[in-house]
Amino acid sequence: MIITSVSNNKIKETCKLKDKKYRNSTNSFLIEGKNLIEEAYKKNLLKEIFVLEDNNITLDVPTNYVSKEVMKKLSTTDSIPVVVGVSHKKIEEELGNRLLILDNIQDPGNLGTIIRSSKAFNIDTIVVSPNTVDIYNSKVLRATEGMIFHINIIVRELETFINDIKKDNYIIYGTKVDGGTNVKNIEISSKYALVIGNEGNGMSLNISNLCDHYLYIKMNNEVESLNAGVATSILLYEMDDKYESN
Repeated sequence: MIITSVSNNKIKETCKLKDKKYRNSTNSFLIEGKNLIEEAYKKNLLKEIFVLEDNNITLDVPTNYVSKEVMKKLSTTDSIPVVVGVSHKKIEEELGNRLLILDNIQDPGNLGTIIRSSKAFNIDTIVVSPNTVDIYNSKVLRATEGMIFHINIIVRELETFINDIKKDNYIIYGTKVDGGTNVKNIEISSKYALVIGNEGNGMSLNISNLCDHYLYIKMNNEVESLNAGVATSILLYEMDDKYESN
């Protein structure tokens, strides 16, 4: 049976997941495309899928076949995907020793890139402030290329969180163009957190004041700054290299 009506109750209910409040209340979210579907399935998080008619995707989850009109209704992209799914949110895990803290990151593409780089360079947990763009935003999810399912991500009030982990001997690194240390010249603690601030304004003052050390990336003087996703990726690479060499 193919669902052909956009007024179908299941379709209307699923479309509600485009709203952050509904995602939070149901602890689930929409994913689009085969890559995200496969990664969610690997982690046993996939609840059900909606497959475009005349396509065949065989997974051990409830499967609904839909018309192009219905798939367009479910999707958040201009092009119609072959498959859309509903995924459970991941259960929070232990923090680990290597943390990335995001203070008011707003661009979905930046956040997606940061999540991918965090996995690539062995961050254990990403901690995002409540005012950071929602990690289940559709643009964020696409930019993660499925790595959203492979790393621990939690939302916390940052000032309280940082004060708590400092008691547990985490060293807090922030970023500062003037007065910081070249990231290539630092020694990494066995337990650390790197704080990345907002794209335009950097770290909040109260968060900056909690940092133990400040880092910068040495670069050509003609370049004023780097994209937040690019800068974070470089910092994580350098810190991972230092950590592995300890």
